[in-house]
Amino acid sequence: MSTFIQKVRGFVQDEQGVTAIEYGLIAALIAVGLVAALTTVGGDLKDVFNTIADDLNAAI
Repeated sequence: MSTFIQKVRGFVQDEQGVTAIEYGLIAALIAVGLVAALTTVGGDLKDVFNTIADDLNAAI
């Protein structure tokens, strides 16, 4: 029985995997934020480039 308790204590105290999971969650949140920001700005950016292209075509 004491071997089982020692293994449980070792499992609870081991934090190596926790750091990797935290970094993974941070990376996922950053990716979601970037996708949301680019989706929001994407339409406006497309309009800007279309306006520039139209102005360049009109100048030629």
